[in-house]
Amino acid sequence: MSKKIHIVFGRQGAGKTKYSQSLAKQTGGVYFSIDEWMWTLYGEDLPPSMSLTWINKRIERCEKQIWKMTMQLTALNIHVILDLGFTKFEKRTTIINQAAEMNIPVQIHYLEASYHVRKKRVLDRNKEKGDTFVFEVTEGMFDFMEGEFQIPRETELKEAIVINTEENSIQ
Repeated sequence: MSKKIHIVFGRQGAGKTKYSQSLAKQTGGVYFSIDEWMWTLYGEDLPPSMSLTWINKRIERCEKQIWKMTMQLTALNIHVILDLGFTKFEKRTTIINQAAEMNIPVQIHYLEASYHVRKKRVLDRNKEKGDTFVFEVTEGMFDFMEGEFQIPRETELKEAIVINTEENSIQ
């Protein structure tokens, strides 16, 4: 099996991290989680009041470094699973285009579940602090991110793997 970049996206609580971890095991690949990078590198430095400008600058730094590592890993014929949020169409398209320029195949994985199921998962994760817990997502944060997510276009899903995580259990 030759190298591939896997773009995993969906709304909060859809099961992206668990799915990405499973996909990494299945492919012998490496997965990157923007939540893990952000919390590890900047969690202790969070300003008292949330600033999107502050957060976005740091997300951009993480994404640049993750992309450098992605290029190194794919050069070694290793699959890379990107769990970077990908809430915006533009971000998803940019990665796809960059990979195409490097002649690296991309597989899109879109995970979906209903609002109520996803919100319950996030709130439960906050309490349980299990394998996929990185930081607490408040109801306010959850609702804010709901408004930030851009529904995938039909063209994006043409060759995507689409999984309804309410119906399909992720191992």
